[in-house]
Amino acid sequence: MRKTLLAAFVAVPMMALSVAATAADPVVGRWKTIDGDTGRPKSIVEINQAANGTLSGRIVELLNPSRPNPTCDKCSDDRKNKPITGMEIIRGMKAEGGGEYAGGTILKPDEGKVYKSKMELVDGGSKLEVSGCIAFICKSQVWERQ
Repeated sequence: MRKTLLAAFVAVPMMALSVAATAADPVVGRWKTIDGDTGRPKSIVEINQAANGTLSGRIVELLNPSRPNPTCDKCSDDRKNKPITGMEIIRGMKAEGGGEYAGGTILKPDEGKVYKSKMELVDGGSKLEVSGCIAFICKSQVWERQ
């Protein structure tokens, strides 16, 4: 009886972890950002899903930064003068269905500007089209899954 109870206590949390792992949104993971102007890789962003379903993205690595350990000098919010590596740049994104996401914002650290943002999985989920908009003017980049 004790072995059966012990097995149950071990099996139930393992099943819960397995269900939680499969429940993650397809956009969750690491993405290589590609500069839309130069076509060069810029950083690695890790997108995570909160318990409430919203998505956020954090820069986990800068590729060839212009200076060592750069900070967001031009930011005007809570990220001002904080290190760019480790910085949350995507906030409040929500799944719209069909691999599309909206309702969030994205920060462009080199400008310090926050834009309304949309994202869409493309090429079978191997790429992510990310756009930032002010009014009706939008700019987009295509990121690559890592």
